[in-house]
Formats: sequence, structure tokens, C-alpha cells
Amino acid sequence: MRKLILIAPMLVPAAARAHDVEAELAAGPILGWGAEWWVLALLASSLILYAAGLARLWPRARGARRPLARQAAWFGAGWAMLVLALASPLDGAGAYAFSAHMVQHEMLMIVAAPLLVLGRPLALWLWAFGRHARLAIADGTRRPGVRAAWGALTAPLNAWLLHFAALWMWHVPACFQLALADNAMHALQHTSFLASALLFWWAVLGREGGAHGRGGAIVYLFTTMMHTGALGALFTMSGTVWYPLYANRAQLFGLTPLEDQQLGGLIMWIPGGLAYLVAGLVLCARWLRPGPATRVAELRP
Repeated sequence: MRKLILIAPMLVPAAARAHDVEAELAAGPILGWGAEWWVLALLASSLILYAAGLARLWPRARGARRPLARQAAWFGAGWAMLVLALASPLDGAGAYAFSAHMVQHEMLMIVAAPLLVLGRPLALWLWAFGRHARLAIADGTRRPGVRAAWGALTAPLNAWLLHFAALWMWHVPACFQLALADNAMHALQHTSFLASALLFWWAVLGREGGAHGRGGAIVYLFTTMMHTGALGALFTMSGTVWYPLYANRAQLFGLTPLEDQQLGGLIMWIPGGLAYLVAGLVLCARWLRPGPATRVAELRP
């Protein structure tokens, strides 16, 4: 509990965002709201396109407005989690403490990603365009090469492997420290985590009745819970610091480097593992509930 209290100051907004961590160590952490311009542009455009598509589709979805509103609520919640992960003081805190960095990564992979998948953004973004552009884009997605590539990326086993590879590769000490030291690599790390998580959750939540069926979704959730929990346990049980770049930074929040690493491991191990367990239970409950589901995303462009 003491460690959890000590990490709380990371979430308090301050006057500015931390850019050059090493130069600011002497003055203490400087945290605030904000992000790179391209991150803000992507966040804003994704929301604008979704809202425009929803406004255009709403009059046509007279018999499916309730599930459409539910999808919009899921997307809104996922989008808000992205903002908290990428543009709040938590992003700056991740440069100082491994445990804060783990909170950020978990928000991207097990909170924002499944919520965005449930929001079915691809269909709503398509509806944001005019009829001719919408039909041209839809025709382009039906080309054999595009369909084959999308099918390969979203095949459950492939999506599971990509998510597994991204998670473990970026936590190799050399790769993680490279991401800490270079802004471009840090952006690539977060992109890998979010993109692979979106593919994974699409395979689990968006392919019901597919080749692997409902039982396969439970298997993928269970195995992901096991390997992410194993990685978290390695951080928690280790007696050595994996990432020396955090050696002096975590002390700014009252944590030793090893305590910071162990707290980050616990965050990945316990809350992260529980998220996959809860997702499996929710899927089971939904499958056992009688009645067909209305699929708004299948309305013709």
C-alpha cells in the first residue's frame, strides 16, 4: 500500500511536460498534459471521423440505434483511455518510473484496445466519407491482396503471436532502454503495443463464430494472461534492476530502483492478469445469453 501511495504524485498535473529527463532530474519531475503534435492530430482525427460517421449512419439505423449507441459509448471510453495514456501526466511520469510506464502500457493494451474494438471504428470511419469515396474505399478493401493481408493479420493465432512478440521483445533490456533514450523508438514501442493489442482483441471479440470458435477465444485469453503474468512475475521476483536508466529517476518518487521495478511487475502481473480473466468471464456470460446480436457494422456503405 505504501508503494501505491508513493506513485500517486505521478498522476497530478503540473505546469509543463517532461522532455529532457536527464536535464530535469535535479529540479524534480515536471509533469503536465500534452503530447506530440502528431499524436494529438491522430487522436483528434479519429474522434472527428467517428462522430461524422455516426451522424451519417444514425438516420439509416432506425432498427439498430441501441447497439449503435452502445458501440459509440465503447469507442468514446476507449478514446478517453488513449488520451489518459498518451497525453496526461502519466506519459511524462513514465520517463521517471518503470511502474508508471507499466500503468501506461496496460492502459493501452488491456483497457483502451478492447474498448476501441467494441466500438467498431473501421465501419464508422468509412461512413464519415461521401458516398463515392465510401464505395471506392470499400471496393479497395475487397481486393484479393488487401483481403489476404487483413485476414493474415487478424487470424487469431497470428494476432496472438504478434501481441506476444511485441510484449516480450520490447521488454528485453536493450530494446526497452533504447525506447527510453530515443523518442522515435519510444513512439514505435507504443505503436507496437497498441496495434498488436487491437489485432489481438479483434481476434477475441470481433471474430465470434469464426474458424477457431468461442472456445478458441478463451484459450487465447488464458494463454495471454499466463505469459503476461509470467513477465510481470519476472520483474517482481528479480533481485536485480533490468533497466539501469531508471536507477536514479525512481528515487524522485520515493522508490528505490528495485522497488519501482517490483511495483511495475505487480501491476502487469495482478491487475493485468485479472483483466484477461474478467474478459473471459464476460465472453462466457454473453455467449450463454439467449437472443441474436444485431451487427450494426454490417450495414452496407
